[in-house]
Amino acid sequence: MQTKETGLLEQYTGSLSQRIEREYYISEKYYRDDVKRGLRNSDGTGVPIGVTRVGSVLGYMIEDGVRVPVPGQLYYRGIELNEIVEAHRKAGTFGFEEVAFLLLMGFLPSQWELDRFKEIMDRARKLPAGFTEDMIMKNPSRNIMNKLARSVLSLYSYDENPDDLSLDNVLLQSVKLVGAFPSIVANAYSVKRHYFEGGSLHIHFPIEGLSTAENFLRMIRPNTKYTEEEARLLDMMLMVHAEHGGGNNSTFVCRALSSSGTDTYSAIAGAVGSLKGPLHGGANAKVMEMFRYVKENVDPKDDGSIKDYLAKLLNKQAGDRSGKLYGLGHAVYTISDPRAVLLKKYARHLAEVKGFAEDFELLEKIEAFGIPMIQAKTGSDTPMCANVDMYSGLVYTMLGIPEDVFTPLFASARIAGWCANRMEEVLTCHRIMRPAYRAMTKRVHYEPMSARPEHYAHEKG
Repeated sequence: MQTKETGLLEQYTGSLSQRIEREYYISEKYYRDDVKRGLRNSDGTGVPIGVTRVGSVLGYMIEDGVRVPVPGQLYYRGIELNEIVEAHRKAGTFGFEEVAFLLLMGFLPSQWELDRFKEIMDRARKLPAGFTEDMIMKNPSRNIMNKLARSVLSLYSYDENPDDLSLDNVLLQSVKLVGAFPSIVANAYSVKRHYFEGGSLHIHFPIEGLSTAENFLRMIRPNTKYTEEEARLLDMMLMVHAEHGGGNNSTFVCRALSSSGTDTYSAIAGAVGSLKGPLHGGANAKVMEMFRYVKENVDPKDDGSIKDYLAKLLNKQAGDRSGKLYGLGHAVYTISDPRAVLLKKYARHLAEVKGFAEDFELLEKIEAFGIPMIQAKTGSDTPMCANVDMYSGLVYTMLGIPEDVFTPLFASARIAGWCANRMEEVLTCHRIMRPAYRAMTKRVHYEPMSARPEHYAHEKG
């Protein structure tokens, strides 16, 4: 709401904006080779700052100092993700709970261990008494990621031992958070839909014995109904998003915060804030935004019209005018993103069943035409692939999941990886992260008020 005070503040800060921009400007000449912007080397590779046994990403090999592209692979505790997904698809079982156990504990569970873990997860999905009413309903948010971060921080108050960094306690906090995230997201969406969109308020409690995917679908849908195929596809989405190595931005944030000795809730809330960004977890929504622009302006049967519009997007003449084709390219993967490969393999049938086959084919054309167009524009011959965000948004849409829940659902999977990386940081690193920035300010003397120039005219009286 605009008030007299906020209006005056906006007027004042607006009058200073150009001067402030000049003060913040840093010339490119100051960024020498030893300054690793974005913690990236000049060839785009990440700057090594640690070691991990949780997850690893492979998109290229280094041979004689040269990057050699290879088909992408993602490993959880040394086991290739594709193996895990295919094993559960073949067995007809839900796999996210086993993946969470693997990431947190470091090894695959026996049947007895997995059964006990699922029982613990059943209890963890139930939020503390009064939590939904006091922390979600009384202060609704238009943004579910914002509400998720605030809810995580508030869980500190419900923990009798929140600052205990012992293995047993951090593990207990982690398991509870893995269970709680989907429930918080489902409830936060229902409240947001009610207060800001005028929808009916539906709060459904999780049911013991159901998987995370099944419970989430029944909690977020007014009628609680879902099909077996829908639940298994969502379960796969949770598995592929559960971890992606310590170098991704949100996991790095979690580890950086953890290195300071802070509590679990603060570290995880920071990771949520990172994932919210459109350059990270919010990219799936940007893909869908771009996809809507494409659908509105092309004939999906006319390849020429698709290419023409993609060229307009790249030339900042259409869409959000960023010059980007969202969903194409990745910092590590070159030939293929294994997560995108799995989504394309197992989502195609549901796309046909749900009437999204034409949309699916259009996304594939954007991938096929967009990659060589980007390479031609940048002059690069390095292989490029569609990343998981290219298809994840459409998969969520096919599952009837609202767009503002895409990234929170991503977080509901990645919480397993965040917590595993946090435990590794707390248990093994014992050194606060402290990168350096080179100061580029000129040395000047303090000027008394009387000697300072008047930059702006002010009203008198």
